[in-house]
Amino acid sequence: MATGVLQRVRGGLSRAAGGARPAGQLVLWSRGFSATDSRNGQDSWFKSLFVRKVDPRKDAHANLLTKNEESNLYKIQFHNVKPECLDSYNKLCEEVLPSIHADKYYPCELVGTWNTWYGEQDQAVHLWRYRGGYPALTEVMNKLRQNEKFTAYRKERGKMLLSRRNQLLLEFSFWNEPVPREGPNIYELRSYQLRPGTMIEWGNYWARAIGYRQHNSEAVGGFFSQIGNLYMVHHLWAYKDLQSRENTRNSAWQQEGWDEVVYYTVPLIQHMDSRIMIPTKASPLQ
Repeated sequence: MATGVLQRVRGGLSRAAGGARPAGQLVLWSRGFSATDSRNGQDSWFKSLFVRKVDPRKDAHANLLTKNEESNLYKIQFHNVKPECLDSYNKLCEEVLPSIHADKYYPCELVGTWNTWYGEQDQAVHLWRYRGGYPALTEVMNKLRQNEKFTAYRKERGKMLLSRRNQLLLEFSFWNEPVPREGPNIYELRSYQLRPGTMIEWGNYWARAIGYRQHNSEAVGGFFSQIGNLYMVHHLWAYKDLQSRENTRNSAWQQEGWDEVVYYTVPLIQHMDSRIMIPTKASPLQ
């Protein structure tokens, strides 16, 4: 049994030695032991088989992955609407959200607002940007508490919702910053729940992978969570229609290196989800 385990460990090390390992990935090394020494029992024997070597970097992952020290803060909101209220909900949002976006008194911008077409039904998704980070977010929240129109909006909105949740996000340094886009387009929000400890590895691979996905201007934005569900990544894409999406995604497989990125990033994922979304009238991303 001990010989078989060591052979598997040595085999893994040989494969690891064949190429550079991404930063942040744990590396397993074998430690010599005596199979005849059972003084500490089986548990101690097994623990002595491996030691872990971790990346010695001290900086926070957020600082390593974002554009700069003043990176934008984003908030994404998911609202599950009562089916019979979706039209009224959209109309209410169209009356209130653009006015906040346009008012310089509030240091925030409405990046996009959508209804989910394929995925969770009767769902609205809103993406906000706060230039100035957490202080800007706090300023907006404090000011909105004094806004009677917004208070009435929230009260009326609450009657239409089944549930809601949100996340605070930062943007990856290697993605585009989302900017207003003319339509018509459909949008795909691909959300990945990563294994804890793999965010740096994900970023290393996608810093290269994004180059394969720029040819049709489909890349809109890439974000990772700071508050809410942690180790969550969101990629936002734009396509003319579903067939355009299919053609664009298939063309990526014709580029050398894309298959390798997929091969190495899939094991980092615990769960993934795809939403196809239609922008509402109030959305700057059309």
